[in-house]
Amino acid sequence: MPPTAGETVADFEALLCDGETFRSTPLSEALGARGGVLVSTGFAFSAIAQNWWKQFVRAGWDEFEDVPVLGVSRDGPYAQNEFLNWLDHPEFRFFADVDGEVSESLDLLAERSHMANVSTPWRSAFVVDADREVQYAFVADDWISPLPREEIEAAVADL
Repeated sequence: MPPTAGETVADFEALLCDGETFRSTPLSEALGARGGVLVSTGFAFSAIAQNWWKQFVRAGWDEFEDVPVLGVSRDGPYAQNEFLNWLDHPEFRFFADVDGEVSESLDLLAERSHMANVSTPWRSAFVVDADREVQYAFVADDWISPLPREEIEAAVADL
């Protein structure tokens, strides 16, 4: 089961991309003073990722104080950095989850029947505090559902 409110997310470590560079970083070091928002969209340049992240820009998610918004994607660091450059908002960062270990630690991986030997994470968002305790969790039960932005924003405001 993916983490739910009150549970603590594992302090996974993966390559964290900032649009120019990438380095292996534990989740605990990527979080801000108040926590962070983890958003999983599968692959960086997928239509869903492009749609969601542009919505985050329009909604001002790059302006959360001491609460970074961190993407998790199965793409490698070069694709992640290219996506961040396309997005043109350096406040966002992405964990490159090439091997699926981050998604697996969050229990999000699902086999895709129409994609031989490929597993992708369910679209999801977790608002965690600075101690990695989940304050809000959303995991879509299909591949196209939008995020409940207002609920996530309320959870960030409560951190």
